[in-house]
Amino acid sequence: MIERIAELKREAEATIAAAASTQALEEARITYLGRKAELPNLLRGVAGLPPEQRGPTGKAANQARQALERMIDSRGQELAAKELDERLAQDRVDVTLPGDPLPAVGRLHLLTATRREIEDVFVGLGFRVAEGPEVELVYYNFDALNHDVTHPARGRTDTFYVHDDVVLRTHTSPVQVRAMELQPPPIYIIMPGRVYRRDSDMTHTPQFHQVEGLAVDTDVTLADLQGTLLHFARAIFGEQRKVRLRPHFFPFTEPSVEVDVSCFNCVDGVTPDGQRCPICKGTAWIEILGAGMVDPNVFGYVRDHGYDPEKIQGFAFGMGIERIAMLRHGVPDLRLLYDNDIRFLEQFG
Repeated sequence: MIERIAELKREAEATIAAAASTQALEEARITYLGRKAELPNLLRGVAGLPPEQRGPTGKAANQARQALERMIDSRGQELAAKELDERLAQDRVDVTLPGDPLPAVGRLHLLTATRREIEDVFVGLGFRVAEGPEVELVYYNFDALNHDVTHPARGRTDTFYVHDDVVLRTHTSPVQVRAMELQPPPIYIIMPGRVYRRDSDMTHTPQFHQVEGLAVDTDVTLADLQGTLLHFARAIFGEQRKVRLRPHFFPFTEPSVEVDVSCFNCVDGVTPDGQRCPICKGTAWIEILGAGMVDPNVFGYVRDHGYDPEKIQGFAFGMGIERIAMLRHGVPDLRLLYDNDIRFLEQFG
């Protein structure tokens, strides 16, 4: 029995020494020291031996088991260190390489993207972006913009009142007056932002977005306004676009005009398949904004800040960002822009 224990010990030592990996070493441990291995079973069978053999056999088997366990531990540490070095060499990071780009986690909303495009056009023309409060004084929202006290827009059926003299701004035009109070002419600014009116249907929402513009200098004419808007129309709707001005009325401009752009979806109101154009309704023109020369009465409210209507002129314009986005992308219902339906929004990447 003792000879068999010595033989098993020699076999195990050779197998352990030859193990080339921690996995092979684990297999050797199971073979020689596992529950079904011969050496542990010899230890469990010592009680059945004659009394004179029990002591020497048990001692030899225990010594062999302990020696093998120590050898396995030592060899395991060697193999683990070797394998770690190999993994580190294989997984080495070249810190001089550029990092992996982060995955896209979102995209600009169609309205935000359209607003930025509009801003880029006018910034390229030398305009500066100005902003103001959305909760506005009646003075800036109506009075200083030449709105008569009986103007319908002042009614509580059209405008959200916070207090008798405080409203949610109905347009971004108040920023024009505030900007002129802070800076003498010349001034070239656009005013993007949210505005609020009591409307809600397919083409109106209680909250929407506008971009207005103001240019004040000496010798500014309606032709300058037309040229500016022509550049804008071509930048947004295509290089072949034309613009036309139609007489209109706004309290804060005189003369006032509605501005149309030639339809980008048809030729003379007819689509390539011979149908009446659904965008321009067959007219070949699309209304995009209102504009005009700044009324001298508006300058009267900022005369003390250098805006003498006898010495300077200016033009102003205003457009709805939603309308521009709908026209460019064929959105049929304004409310789609606010429904947060991912299926809709993902179409505009």
